[in-house]
Amino acid sequence: MSNEVSAALPASARVVIVGGGIAGSSVAYHLAQLGWTDVVLLEQNLLAGGATFHAAGMVGQLRTSNNMTQMNKYSVELYKGLEAATGMPTGWNEVGSLIVAHNEARMTQLRRTTAMAERFGVEAHMISPAEARDKWPWMRHEDLLGAAWLPHDGKVQPELTAKALAHGAQRGGVRIVEGVRATALLKHNGRLTGVRTGHGDITCEIAVLSGGMWLRQFGLDNGLTLPVYPVEHHYIVSEPIEGMHGNLPCGRDPDEAIYFRSEGDAIMVGAFQKHSHPWMVDRVPDDFSFRLLEADWPKFAEPLAAAKHRLPVLEHAAFPKFVNGPESFTPDNNFLMGETAELAGVFVLGGFNSVGIASSGGAGKYLADWIAGGAMPMDLWSVDVRRFLPFHNNRSFLRARVSEVLGLHYMPAWPNLEFETGRNLRQSPLHARLAAAGACFGSKMGLERPNWFAAPGTTPEVQYSFGKQNWFQAVAEEQRATRERVALFDQTSFSKYRLEGEAALDTLQYLCGANLNVPVGRAVYTGMFNARGTYETDLTVVRTAENAFYIITSSTQTLHDFAWIQEHLPARGAALTDVTTAYGVIGVMGPRSRDLLQSVSETDFSNAAFPFGSAQNVSVGLGSALAVRITYVGELGWELHVPMDQMAAIYDALWEAGRPYGAANAGHYAINALRLEKAYRAWGAELSIDETPFEAGLGFTLDWSKPMEFLGQDALETRRGEPLTKRLLSFVLDDPAETLWGSEPIHCNGQLAGHTTSGAYGHTLGAAVGLGYIRAQEPITADFVRQQRFTITVDGRAVPATPHLRAPYDPGREKLLA
Repeated sequence: MSNEVSAALPASARVVIVGGGIAGSSVAYHLAQLGWTDVVLLEQNLLAGGATFHAAGMVGQLRTSNNMTQMNKYSVELYKGLEAATGMPTGWNEVGSLIVAHNEARMTQLRRTTAMAERFGVEAHMISPAEARDKWPWMRHEDLLGAAWLPHDGKVQPELTAKALAHGAQRGGVRIVEGVRATALLKHNGRLTGVRTGHGDITCEIAVLSGGMWLRQFGLDNGLTLPVYPVEHHYIVSEPIEGMHGNLPCGRDPDEAIYFRSEGDAIMVGAFQKHSHPWMVDRVPDDFSFRLLEADWPKFAEPLAAAKHRLPVLEHAAFPKFVNGPESFTPDNNFLMGETAELAGVFVLGGFNSVGIASSGGAGKYLADWIAGGAMPMDLWSVDVRRFLPFHNNRSFLRARVSEVLGLHYMPAWPNLEFETGRNLRQSPLHARLAAAGACFGSKMGLERPNWFAAPGTTPEVQYSFGKQNWFQAVAEEQRATRERVALFDQTSFSKYRLEGEAALDTLQYLCGANLNVPVGRAVYTGMFNARGTYETDLTVVRTAENAFYIITSSTQTLHDFAWIQEHLPARGAALTDVTTAYGVIGVMGPRSRDLLQSVSETDFSNAAFPFGSAQNVSVGLGSALAVRITYVGELGWELHVPMDQMAAIYDALWEAGRPYGAANAGHYAINALRLEKAYRAWGAELSIDETPFEAGLGFTLDWSKPMEFLGQDALETRRGEPLTKRLLSFVLDDPAETLWGSEPIHCNGQLAGHTTSGAYGHTLGAAVGLGYIRAQEPITADFVRQQRFTITVDGRAVPATPHLRAPYDPGREKLLA
């Protein structure tokens, strides 16, 4: 060890940050801003030498959700003032962003984008082709239909920006050490105790892994699931162009999969092609710093031709610079952030999918807030590292998936867009039967599940559009079958756990807002809350024995919810087991569901013997199941939780016996529309850590009288009975020709009030139906809602909508409970 490194490397620190690109530097900077000075940042090579130095440097604000947009908006504000704050240059230039369109589908997307931009507080305008050309005088515009203009986006010099953040962190007391590689995480009893390096160990309470494309291998070496993989990302830079200058907007032509911006007196052109090359390397070299991969001109031939069409000035230009820089991508095009489920005290920030410069300023701030505050500061579930399971980290899967993910940046943001790669990894035992019945499958947590069923003689493939897609009539029939007869749903993707032991009840009583001290055989819907009184998750709990509970939760929450419950288990007296893959689920839903089940079972399914909210072990055909009488579609029905090896036999028995009752297969698109007609909430849409049960209209699920106080009760007690200025409403569009998908602005008396969180076409109502939170300056009471005029923006048009505080479809409690 050199004397210089030995002196710089402390024996202990409160926080050790591993990785000195823009993400790690941002975390360090913001921890210092919070007064955390006992922080060490380790960089195995030189600061900013990984993906940061070769990034294109474009900083756009608008993302797919409000919170992700707020993160990027913060990045813009940070970069604007960073040079003044640190004395180091960043190259910030607020040149704006220009996104052009030359087909109607892209125009629809841009209208949706600019409409939601207002909701997120980002200035954005639709402009004409001529106005677009005025902003980029060298651009061909005759074949354009229009463009979106975001005047406050900008660009930076990425390497300089990362070093400015690092310099600011140093000035705040952070110690930065280059040339030191972290080799292992030290741990004891499931908690981090330190970081091992090639120059000695550092004991610490918290580690932040911000190592970009090195994250996956470091995770594998330390028992962590960090599914990122490097993909080749290409851009070229032209020779100097006469008259060119550095103040032109960052341009994007997504239909041609290219972006372009001025680089001083030259032009940079990059691409997000539909299919890209993963970097086929066994292990990312530790010394891959300020290095690039070989130029790939054949792969770039199509983007180059598109660039010469859009920018004719490039037709005869030379391109002396080709950048082929590997960047880390994840399986779902969202980065990794937050504390790992496997090892307490280890946080991650990386896998930015080519938006690291735009997002790292804000992501570093919010991760620092998360660390300092001890909890996620706002809804960051879309980037939470706990959304992935080990199978997502399989190298073959990642190589296939990330080759598609890079291209998603410029693919139309179609509603319900499904991945094409990495499919058929997990299948229900019913998969072959449902495929033969015409199922069009989607993938949820890697499991293939039916979205809808094609009519005989038609192909089960989606034709994407922003209007009514080609499955519209098929799903209409599935909804009618559920409302009028009986439908079978494969709902195997639910996450499922068993909690057992003498402390199981007390654990759930502490975590859940509802009272779980119910008779054996009762099912309880409940939320779990954090100390702030907002949601951590919502789930259904079935008491199966005095000290045993069966827990059913969201398909995507498998690891998150398991980790949340596990974190709060006592040292002894309760054991939590993930049984997700042990049981499949068949939903039997509709007014004839009782008749169908009674015909294949000796169990009495009458209301007296099997009331709503109860569960029993039942026989079905030759098999057995735990039948739970609950519904997510608003009709009489049961969920059958079936051992996987009996799924096929039970389905066959139901299907054969269901013929006299008009039984039909139905998929998850139908479930979504049916639940929206009944105003049933969904995790990740209506429910998140940004909402309280009062705002979500679920205050009735709380039991204030149970003997044990639940987590978050104090915070909720302070808001109990307070007037609500944020509230979830149902909306039905007045025009039956329109449809909703979610993420459409809601206006109240012409003023922006919120946006839809979910949307679908409700065929029972004969109109599009959605849910959405609105905000107001006065209490949102029933009288307030009745007195207002609401519209929802659909493809740039204000469509009148009727609001509801109760479900717009309500067959009556008597029918549901009969």
